[in-house]
Amino acid sequence: MSQVSKKTLNIRGRLLDLSTPVVMGIMNITPDSFYAGSRVVATDEIVEKAGKMLAEGAGIIDIGGYSTRPGAREVSEDEEGDRIESAVEPLAKFFPEVVISVDTFRARVAERGICKGAHLINDVAGGTLDDAMFETVARLRVPYILMHMRGTPQTMNSLTTYERLVPDILRDLRAKLVLLQSKGVADVIIDPGFGFAKTTAQNFELMRELAQFKSLGYPVLAGISRKTAIYKTLNISPEEALNGTTVLNTLALERGASILRVHDVKQAVEAVKLWMAAGNYPNK
Repeated sequence: MSQVSKKTLNIRGRLLDLSTPVVMGIMNITPDSFYAGSRVVATDEIVEKAGKMLAEGAGIIDIGGYSTRPGAREVSEDEEGDRIESAVEPLAKFFPEVVISVDTFRARVAERGICKGAHLINDVAGGTLDDAMFETVARLRVPYILMHMRGTPQTMNSLTTYERLVPDILRDLRAKLVLLQSKGVADVIIDPGFGFAKTTAQNFELMRELAQFKSLGYPVLAGISRKTAIYKTLNISPEEALNGTTVLNTLALERGASILRVHDVKQAVEAVKLWMAAGNYPNK
């Protein structure tokens, strides 16, 4: 596949430019996400938090209705869909220019979000947990975040054995890209899946080798914000992991990430601005 990554995403007919890295803000409509600061429930909270993220420079807001932390409890498809709609609908109304991502591995939930005004689908399972996902993405003609994961959120921590970590992940993603391309999906973002079926050591190996994922020919997303690899390495809590997140976000930029998925938008935007000011242009 091409070594030259795409630099734009088609968002309902307008182009989102990724030649300067974009920050994606995380908004979880869940009671049990691992980082409490990302959780919101009431409509006024949702609108207020989104407004703050946009003011701080977020280019995308990612809405999740199902916690994918290790060991998270199961949530029904209807409940997850209701949560997604409860956030997407007011955001599309109050912030018509905002780019909204639906964070789900279920095709029907994704479609509900898109129909309410969302623009792209962020699938942590990379199509492995819902056979209808790729067909749905193709039919809806929306950008798709293809992430690498094994198993489910409940089982992934037991599925961390690889022959060769990065080549194995690249091979898996290439096979899925062939399927997506065969269905006519044009806009894909690659997410190597930090924290999903990877040990702490494997997460750091993934970070060291992140530039290899550009070989797939699509923009790369890095989602390392406040994750276990940071806070367990530093022997701190997720609430104390902002500084570590900023360090790894900067390394991700250095290695070619076009999108940073984060809990803390202001700090990530500042990292991008300083990194760019130092003369770094990852997507030339």
